[in-house]
Amino acid sequence: MEQPIKQYKLLVGGEWITDGSTMPVADKFTGEVIGMVPIASRETVDKALSSARSAFPAYSRTPAHLRFRILEKTAQLLDKYKDEIATLICREAGKAWKYSLGEVARGVETFQFSAEEAKRIHGETVPMDASAAGEGRMGYWLRRPVGVVAAITPFNFPLNLVAHKVGPGLAAGNTFVLKPASTTPLTALRLGEILQEAGLPPGVFNVVAGSGGTIGGWLVADPKVNKISFTGSPPVGESIIRRAGLKKVTLELGNNSATIVESDADLDEAVPRCVMSAFANSGQVCISLQRLYVHQTVAAEFTKRFVDVTAKLKVGNPLDKYCDVGPMIDESEAKRAEAWIAEAVAEGARILIGGKRDGRVLQPTVLGNVQPDMRVMRVEVFAPIVSICEYTNFEDALKMVDDSPYGLQAGIYTNDIRKALLAVDHIGC
Repeated sequence: MEQPIKQYKLLVGGEWITDGSTMPVADKFTGEVIGMVPIASRETVDKALSSARSAFPAYSRTPAHLRFRILEKTAQLLDKYKDEIATLICREAGKAWKYSLGEVARGVETFQFSAEEAKRIHGETVPMDASAAGEGRMGYWLRRPVGVVAAITPFNFPLNLVAHKVGPGLAAGNTFVLKPASTTPLTALRLGEILQEAGLPPGVFNVVAGSGGTIGGWLVADPKVNKISFTGSPPVGESIIRRAGLKKVTLELGNNSATIVESDADLDEAVPRCVMSAFANSGQVCISLQRLYVHQTVAAEFTKRFVDVTAKLKVGNPLDKYCDVGPMIDESEAKRAEAWIAEAVAEGARILIGGKRDGRVLQPTVLGNVQPDMRVMRVEVFAPIVSICEYTNFEDALKMVDDSPYGLQAGIYTNDIRKALLAVDHIGC
């Protein structure tokens, strides 16, 4: 007998409410609809913001020890429900089981760290007599919560990238309206239940769902919002900055992450770690390894080992505990990545392994003979695709890594501390 599709509600002002229309959330591997979620109307978003604004005066004055206890309890409950939440992440995000379980474990840590920081938020005294005009005077400053935070989060870490915003923000005494990715809202709604169970007062944390362009736009423009925290693509981040006005804004954007493998690197360590970095979560991570620069003296051996390890990855159903690579977030993204591979091949690149797509599942793909101006090199690919390049001169490798419009993350494998420190000093990320 078919199980009925679960009907979810939005969390607004401490109450679980429905709205006019709904959107389906699918299992990213099977395509089965696993939940129906209300699409927040303008009225609902306004109500959520008003609830957060009304809850702020009392919550901002909540003693640190009580904020600590709420967040600590949240961490404990996440750990208690870890298998349930990992399954939810696995299904709505298509993330392999082992990585879904790892995300929950990291979420537990994030809330525990946030709980501990709630007890350590303090100001400082200022030596006013550093100026002759300040003799006989004492100054000090204190940290105060900023107010209502509009948090807009992506699909690839539906728990922990929410936790990264909400945990520290609640620790500091802020209130929230969260807009999770429309493809993965279920984990955020479950977190709302957990925060309620942990004792968070009504209105402090609100969740609205729907289109990022529509609802995100309302949140960004609303004067009731004091701060915007966004994780996602650079173009969307740029549009938020343009529309935010005088609001405080924090943006966490993308990258085409690069790693250097020097001639003295330990390949037994470098190869499996680079494979994992390239293909975990189907490459849909802002720090996924996309560009590999390998010294020519070890390039052949490294590439052979890399391809061999990639060939052993288990691709398929993310609920399989042995799965390494599951589906991409939707078929349009998988088709887009497939097209980028074809474009690179047409421009002279070689597929060393992978390149094939079955629905949402794109096989882990390694490209060789790539050029710096190819799209798979210049633009964040956000897919299980990595390109291997050879170099002869270390300084040239540093320049190639740094030849990027992004600046989030890079890496190096070497046993030469001088080169490691040069990389730290010269790479602009």
